[in-house]
Amino acid sequence: MTDLSTWLEASGAIAGAGGVAYMKVRAPRAYWRLVGLPVTWGRFASKYRTTMDVCGLTVQPSGFRAFMVRNVARSQVQPVPPKVRRVRGTSTGLRVTLRLPAGLEPADISAASERLRHAWGVHAVNVITTKPGYVELRMTGFDVLRRVQMPRKSMPHDLVVPVALRDDGTAYERDYRKVPQALTLGATLSGKSMYQRNLIKGLAQLPVALVGIDCKRGVEQSRYAARLSALATNPDDAASLVDVLVAEMEDRFDLLAKHGASDLWSLPEHLRPAPVVVLVDEIAELFLISSKKDEERRERIVTGLIRMAQLSRAVGIYLEICGQRFGSELGRGATMLRAQLTGRVVHRVNDKQTAEMGLSDVAPEAVPAACLIPADRPGLAVAADSSGGWSRIRTPQISEDETVSVCREFAHMIPDLPALEPFRPAVPLDPTQIIPPMPTEAPAIP
Repeated sequence: MTDLSTWLEASGAIAGAGGVAYMKVRAPRAYWRLVGLPVTWGRFASKYRTTMDVCGLTVQPSGFRAFMVRNVARSQVQPVPPKVRRVRGTSTGLRVTLRLPAGLEPADISAASERLRHAWGVHAVNVITTKPGYVELRMTGFDVLRRVQMPRKSMPHDLVVPVALRDDGTAYERDYRKVPQALTLGATLSGKSMYQRNLIKGLAQLPVALVGIDCKRGVEQSRYAARLSALATNPDDAASLVDVLVAEMEDRFDLLAKHGASDLWSLPEHLRPAPVVVLVDEIAELFLISSKKDEERRERIVTGLIRMAQLSRAVGIYLEICGQRFGSELGRGATMLRAQLTGRVVHRVNDKQTAEMGLSDVAPEAVPAACLIPADRPGLAVAADSSGGWSRIRTPQISEDETVSVCREFAHMIPDLPALEPFRPAVPLDPTQIIPPMPTEAPAIP
């Protein structure tokens, strides 16, 4: 009997260990909540002061504090680490708010983030400046980008579209009010189309006009015709559409001047025209020409895009430009247009020069990270903006049918813009709603 109970206890222990190991691989979020979070929290609490001292993140105390420690507490004066103000566990990691002492800056904590990661046994440590004198350590207990699961509260609202997941477990949001123009670069099969698919799915649920320019005969964007206000599928139509958008921009400026408003959002709601998001699928198709007679068309397109990139934010027209490369080799005006695109998202690229085209002028430190994106992780990218900050992101996998279904569901939200009506695409029939003809009965033969 004793041998049987011992065998059962050993079998139970082995099964439990196997279950924990299986959970760590197949259900990392559940493993983190049950095992990882308590262990990491305890490791952080017990080793915090020692870790900060070893990593050089301590300063000498003030004279008054040193005097009190020596003469009142009768103890040895020790360097002072950042003070822990708050510790909070999340579904993906641990958030720690630190109050920096005089002599330390957020860059010092960021420089030691890799050493802190190894010391506390977490997957990554990201340092975010919350306000002067305070930083937040966002620790992730596992690789959240291996299996993307967006936060439940991330929903499109007020021209803010969550399109991807950051490596710190938070949602990466495309905020058109803060970053009106953006550029997305990436090689074939890198995940650009998936990024655009997530973006269209979110924008379709908002009261905005979606304008598509897809010179690959519309193979990418025509399936979303139910929600598009305009679509150009060849360079000639694209040139005409850009001219109409520039005219619409000028009319909106006249409206602002008439009512003394500084931008679209200063107008009364009943006078405010709907925002417009222009989605360019492959920018190179608008720049490249096959003969000299196409040069005039290219100049019209490039000039119009540059004007919109410089001026259209105030009137609620936003650019979302995608491409494989975007450099000076495309022709005159390419570099000038790229400089106006504040937001940058770079997927896997074929060469370092392409990564530099997208990131070197806004976040040079992010270029090596973009060059190291593996081919077996489509959707993984580096996102940056003019503030110099950058992060790794990955878009969730959604099907084309899901995005098309959302576009059809919210087709009633297409705003009334008469200038775009000539470019309104024809909506293909939904094969699920086609009713087959009923067979007629043959008349009875007497």
